[in-house]
Amino acid sequence: MTAVGRLGFRVRPAGPRLLAATMARFNGLASASVADAMGRFNFMDPGLRARTGRKAVGPAVTVVCRPGDNLMVHKALALASPGDVVVVTTGGNVTSAVFGELMCESAIEARIGAIVVDGAVRDIEAIASKGFAVFSRSISPGACDKDGPGEINVPVACGGVVVRPGDVVVGDGDGVAVVPYEEADIVLQAVDELMDRERRRVAEIRRGQVFRPDVDELLRRKGVIE
Repeated sequence: MTAVGRLGFRVRPAGPRLLAATMARFNGLASASVADAMGRFNFMDPGLRARTGRKAVGPAVTVVCRPGDNLMVHKALALASPGDVVVVTTGGNVTSAVFGELMCESAIEARIGAIVVDGAVRDIEAIASKGFAVFSRSISPGACDKDGPGEINVPVACGGVVVRPGDVVVGDGDGVAVVPYEEADIVLQAVDELMDRERRRVAEIRRGQVFRPDVDELLRRKGVIE
């Protein structure tokens, strides 16, 4: 799709896509491990919470909405590809839900992977019963206008993190981490190394080394214990 419209009210083409095999390697990874692999950065603030108990992994389709309006969320759902995660910023509005049960029906039919909203959603019990992954800052019964303006597939700030079209979104019960598209292979390697260290530590615990020996050494260097 060719970008049309004007700055502030436009639809831009989808972002770059990882190879399917690369994207598949993110399946099952914990958001905490992914964040650790990025230097403990690139995770959304704790206000963005899992609302349905479902995990999310997929490339980002980004949306900027005017507060109290969800016109561009409707369009983004129509444009998203199967497995995409729609990431929405609402200009700080936490009372006007930009996503609800009927939109969820459309998202499921289109096989969209999840939605992340820095703002409000509603009908959460019905959405949870459908098994769709939703992350949001708030839940509210309030509704939205459909007038615009807004933008699709531009860089957005969501939960204090920059999300660009095509970046990898990893969400679970701990929260949401965002992997820059061009760093995906590096992050995956770092996660593999992290998980290998954790497996070795679990083995040590089960062999009887219950507590980390380096903690006492660190405390000695800081003059806390002898």
